[in-house]
Amino acid sequence: MSSLKVKVCGLRDAENIRSVAALEPDYLGFIFYEGSPRYVGKSFFIPDDLPSTVKSVGVFVNESAQSIQRLASLHALHAVQLHGNESVEQCLLLKSSGLEVIKAFAVDNDFDFSSLKPYQGSVDYFLFDTRGKNYGGNGMPFNWELLNRYDLNVPFFLSGGLSNQNMQEVLKLSYKNLVALDVNSGVETAPGVKDVQQVEQFILYTRNQLGVQK
Repeated sequence: MSSLKVKVCGLRDAENIRSVAALEPDYLGFIFYEGSPRYVGKSFFIPDDLPSTVKSVGVFVNESAQSIQRLASLHALHAVQLHGNESVEQCLLLKSSGLEVIKAFAVDNDFDFSSLKPYQGSVDYFLFDTRGKNYGGNGMPFNWELLNRYDLNVPFFLSGGLSNQNMQEVLKLSYKNLVALDVNSGVETAPGVKDVQQVEQFILYTRNQLGVQK
C-alpha cells in the first residue's frame, strides 16, 4: 500500500493549529458550518506562519458559491470540502476559480456509487464519510467493504471514525483510488481540540505503515 495523505479536520484554536501544522499533515480542515460543534466562529483566523506544505481546507454545508469564494479568499484557502447537496455546477464553478474541490458523500448500505458519475470532471476528490444524523463528524466508521462497489476514477478521501485504534484495519485497505485519510474526533481531547501526540502517531502510522502498538 503506497503512502496515503493525511487530513486533520475540525481545528479552530490558533496554537493548536500551529502545533498540529508543525507535524506537516497534508491538509488541515476548518469547519465553516455553524451547525457543527467544531464551527470556527466569526472571529476565526488561520495563522499565517504555517508550513507551506500544509494545505488549508474550508468545510462547508449548502453554502452559496459566492460565500464560499469570499471566505476562501479571506482565509487564503487552498481547497474546499462540500458536505451538503452542492450541485455539479457549483463544484465546477469553485474548481474553475482555482480551488481544489473535495465533494463529500455520506455512505450507508444503500448508497449508490453510480450517482457520483455526474461529478466526474467537476471535483478533484470525493470524500466518503459515515451516514448519520450530522453532516459529517458522526465519529463512527462505515462498512468499508462497501467501497468495493466504487469503480470511478476520481480519487477519494476516507473519513468517519478513524483513529489510532483502528489503523491496523485501515492500513489493510487496498482500494486503488484511496489517496487520503481524514481524521477528526478520533484524535481529540474535546470538540475542535486535537491531541498533538495522537495526531503525530496517526501520521506516523499512515506514512510509515508501522504496526499499531498495543
